Amino acid sequence: MNLTATKMKAFVLHAYGSPDALELRQVDRPSPGPGEVLVRVRATSVQPWDWHYMRGEPYIARLMPGGPALRGPAISILGADVAGEVAEAGPGVTEFGPGDLVYGMPPNGGGFGEYACVPVSELAPKPASLSFEEAAAVPLAAGTALLAVRDRGRVGPGQRVLVNGASGGVGTFAVQLAKAYGAHVTGVCSTGNVDLVRSLGADEVIDYREQDFVRDGGEPYDVIVYNAGRRSFGECRKVLTRKGVCVMVGGAAGRWVQPAGIVFTAVLRSLFTSQKAVVAEVVGSKETRRNLLELSALIEAGRVRPVIDRVYPFEELPAAVRYQEEGHAPGKVVVTL
Repeated sequence: MNLTATKMKAFVLHAYGSPDALELRQVDRPSPGPGEVLVRVRATSVQPWDWHYMRGEPYIARLMPGGPALRGPAISILGADVAGEVAEAGPGVTEFGPGDLVYGMPPNGGGFGEYACVPVSELAPKPASLSFEEAAAVPLAAGTALLAVRDRGRVGPGQRVLVNGASGGVGTFAVQLAKAYGAHVTGVCSTGNVDLVRSLGADEVIDYREQDFVRDGGEPYDVIVYNAGRRSFGECRKVLTRKGVCVMVGGAAGRWVQPAGIVFTAVLRSLFTSQKAVVAEVVGSKETRRNLLELSALIEAGRVRPVIDRVYPFEELPAAVRYQEEGHAPGKVVVTL
């Protein structure tokens, strides 16, 4: 790698808009600060985090701390996942050195460029069994699923867990993690993804085109991991145990309020019931490195694997964002650099 160069290629966002607003440009290569390393990005992945910040939607999020800025993009180079090799270590860094293979989550984006500065607290050694493409599919989606299953849902042996949106980026990991923690897992997905979800270890799979998990539910669930759809907390309560937990990860997107409205309403309503709605939000977590190390151990043990739907070359990154934004990708959409 040529560190004498001062420029790099990156897709830059100057104004909110569609994937066409992502412009491939030559920009200054960043320099790592104290506690950071410069990563030569070999692969990144695309996810709702990217297009929410790209479009600045839902609009209500522009008023929230850490959300899209009110007047224009606060993050010019998106990309919340990276897998690559350390090019340079910043002052005080002893954990990693040049040439080390790593994966992680730059907290302020950067994966849509050839180089990204990432705090060592957001990185871990890349699992040896994974390619760069596979590793790039893990950090944000699997980290969110881990937070939902282990921390917010407190899933343990013998519990009944339902994962709604089981074939998506977070859902595919949530199914596997719930099984790894000993739960009986039911996945909800579309007809075309039933076999995929079953292959991930789900004990039961509900095709939502054929069966309504709320209306036709049998034995209640201890935990629902809610990744997609328009179900309210009130509806989900019908299939929860008396002290069951609904972990809100996402929902159907909207321009003005959703999915934030669904999530906030659920949490507010649950204050007055024995059944609880909680939020799983991995961005901003102070445990990223510890979580990545746990995920790495599960991956190397063969208990968790990333599911990749499509891989795009870097020059076609806007097409990758456009495809992921449609919301039908089973597993992850990855971009190679």
